[in-house]
Amino acid sequence: MNLAELEKKLLAAARRHPPGADVPYAFEQRIMARVAALAAPDRWAWWTGALWRAAGPCLAAALALAIWTAASDRTARPGDSLATDLETTLLAGVDTPVDSW
Repeated sequence: MNLAELEKKLLAAARRHPPGADVPYAFEQRIMARVAALAAPDRWAWWTGALWRAAGPCLAAALALAIWTAASDRTARPGDSLATDLETTLLAGVDTPVDSW
């Protein structure tokens, strides 16, 4: 739609319906002054609040995983450890003599 034509139609409709007497004098100026006086939203405060709210659940998840890991280490067989498994895996190819020719 043509913006100039739309503007003409809106102005014509506004002229056909004059403002009522029940609107106080300079009402729009008082409203605009209040809007201008409002503080601008602080985006850093939003981020800070969100991060602080997320800190609790992250801490709870870390504690739960730490407890679970500690409990699973107690149920493991003695002698089974990550170091033993790693050494066995790395030296598996060295222990078996195979001709590579």
